[in-house]
Amino acid sequence: MKIIRQIVLYMALALGANAAFAESPTTAALEALRDGDMKKLNFHSAPKTVPDTAFERGEGGTGTLADYRGQYILLNFWATWCAPCRVEMPTLSNLQTALGGDDFKVVTIATGRNAPTAMTKFFDEIGVENLPLHRDPKSALARQLGIFGLPITLIIDPDGREIARLQGDAHWDSDSAKAILQALIDGVGES
Repeated sequence: MKIIRQIVLYMALALGANAAFAESPTTAALEALRDGDMKKLNFHSAPKTVPDTAFERGEGGTGTLADYRGQYILLNFWATWCAPCRVEMPTLSNLQTALGGDDFKVVTIATGRNAPTAMTKFFDEIGVENLPLHRDPKSALARQLGIFGLPITLIIDPDGREIARLQGDAHWDSDSAKAILQALIDGVGES
């Protein structure tokens, strides 16, 4: 029943049923959409600037989080030895399939000692083909973002600011996760 109320709330917002709220959105609307694993998702009272620390791109070269400015990203830190990551990663892949595009992208970064061949094998074994195999081999980016334990997932807004964080694994392809992220993409919860 609760999920039905949340879906109705989201649809009302998405369809403009509450125009006054849509003009001055808050995180309260996003928090109301949290259900199941998404109850672990914590929205920050104020956005946090993320560093431009370089990471190794899966396709070669280096990149920074600034490369994703202009779109929401769901940034997931993981490792090949992380058992919860093995369960969570296919849900991130499903989320990318469902919502990925010009306004939103799932970005995965393996932090610590993760050989590229082991990362590729990890993705092959769990059937993930649509997520990047980026690496943070010395955990420089992870340290600057305060990543302790894995998996940890951040939501970063189009201005390059962390607006929410979830520690531990989650079902990112759940109705609740998709509703929260779609609401963000649609402009609900912007400050």
